[in-house]
Amino acid sequence: MGRLWKSIRSRLDDYQLKKKLKFLYVYCVLLPLIITDSAIIYIFIASEHASMQKGMEGIASAVKYNFFYDVEEAAGTTKKIYMNKYVNQFLDKQFESGLDYYLGYQAFMKDSLFESSIGTTASKITMYADNPTIISGGEFRRLSTVKNQEWYRKLSASDQDGILCIYYDDSNIPLVDTRRRISFIRRLNFYRRDGCEKIVKMDLDYSGMAQSFVKMNYDAPVYVCWNDKIILSNQGHFGQWNEFDTFDLQKQVGYETTFTSYGTELKVYVLKPKIQTINQIMNNMPLIALLICINTILPWVFTKMISQSFTERLKELSEAFKRIDDEKLMEIKNARGEDEIGIVMRNYNRMVTTINDLIQTVYIDRLREQEMDIERQNAELLALHSQINPHFLFNALESIRMHSLLKNEKETACMVEKLAMMERQNFDWGTDFITVKEEISFVEAYLQLQKYRFGDRLSYKLEIMEECLNYRVPKLTIVTFAENACVHGIESKTTEGWIFVRIYLKDELFYMEIEDTGEGIEETFLNELKYKMEHASIDKLKDKKGVGILNACLRLKMATDNQVSFDVESEAGISTMVTIKIPVSNLTK
Repeated sequence: MGRLWKSIRSRLDDYQLKKKLKFLYVYCVLLPLIITDSAIIYIFIASEHASMQKGMEGIASAVKYNFFYDVEEAAGTTKKIYMNKYVNQFLDKQFESGLDYYLGYQAFMKDSLFESSIGTTASKITMYADNPTIISGGEFRRLSTVKNQEWYRKLSASDQDGILCIYYDDSNIPLVDTRRRISFIRRLNFYRRDGCEKIVKMDLDYSGMAQSFVKMNYDAPVYVCWNDKIILSNQGHFGQWNEFDTFDLQKQVGYETTFTSYGTELKVYVLKPKIQTINQIMNNMPLIALLICINTILPWVFTKMISQSFTERLKELSEAFKRIDDEKLMEIKNARGEDEIGIVMRNYNRMVTTINDLIQTVYIDRLREQEMDIERQNAELLALHSQINPHFLFNALESIRMHSLLKNEKETACMVEKLAMMERQNFDWGTDFITVKEEISFVEAYLQLQKYRFGDRLSYKLEIMEECLNYRVPKLTIVTFAENACVHGIESKTTEGWIFVRIYLKDELFYMEIEDTGEGIEETFLNELKYKMEHASIDKLKDKKGVGILNACLRLKMATDNQVSFDVESEAGISTMVTIKIPVSNLTK
């Protein structure tokens, strides 16, 4: 018996690996799978379909309940206003002047306890009245300003006192407000003796509803739609300033239901979720375990003989790759067999001889070359640091000197303080990256210094989105562009000028805009400047002209893996604007 077993193993060593795998597939995989998978698949399909359908119905019910809850909360809040006589009296009152209205408004907010009566809510409440003596602003506005809007036309066409309106508001509103609106509108006609038309509109907290919808962690993609427009979804579609997306996944819908809320018909679509097989496997584990036991007895004999044929030699080959003595590979002493593994073992021995000869001439030399390349890059980076031109500091010093001579005042101390802060930043290269918040503080310090110099000729405005403050940028980049706008834009202009610095996020891009209303740039020089900014390099910095801008551009390219783009727009004698765009994914906080 032992001799027969040894003979079979010796024969298997000479078989090609492809033939061995065929044996393994037929006897150990194919036959067991045909038997077991047929039974398992049938069980899974029937059970998973029923469970999936029930789960989708439960999700749809939960979605409707949550939506009704938000709408009913808004309806309840507007009803408090609807029955509030002080609100009706204030909206009906004829005010003699703007001051009279303002005093009446202050008295109303104080005496009526309006804010505490409606409770705390993130939703926006606005009341409209057909009263020309009201000054639009805050919670109260004239009805004439909204009669052309979609929600008012819908209310006018409805015979109900309260309606739910879903729309996209593209009117001239601040960008901080979401343009997607889910509003509950109610007529304020409880006191019917009033002759003035009054309306209260409550804009539900769309952002909060969207976030709450996602946090529910539904097990399937869910969409709440109105007229095929996606209102809420747990699959994105959160662009609060963009038009509602259109639902076009009808073929993937597993369950849908329709409901009406205050005159508005909505649909809930639940897409077919991925089939969850784990739970089904656990539920049918006794049957699966029995099938596994049956299917392992037959393949076991063939698997053991085949595995011993190649696993032992593969193990020897693997161990040979792991053995390295003084940066040299070791040969396999007993390379045997005529199959693919035997061929690999012999080829490995030939490879070892060749590689050992090449290690000294290729590998070690390559390491030295890489070390030299790293040193060169570090040297280039230090060269960049040393080339940052602090000439704006000298301009500031000149401003301090002239101001001191002309004014003979102690305001110079304040200017020196600003300059000292900037000088410390200019020469402290412990790190090349700082937050936008820190960088803007230096921009403001520099512009304040220039304000001393130019007086009323220079005004500036910084508009920084709060979400951008913690992003990190190479330091003295924004300052460099602001300094360029001041010196080349405002300095040569005799009339008043402005400098604007804007930083904001849009479409997954980080924007930095530096604009001045100075002398502008001629078209010929403008095209040359754009080319230099886009192709900034170490070699171009050797040209002393425009080194500050080129240095800032090059450091931005290095910091963002060359994923930054520059644009310069200018009109001679009017203005210049530099726009820098960086993908958010290439920035760090």
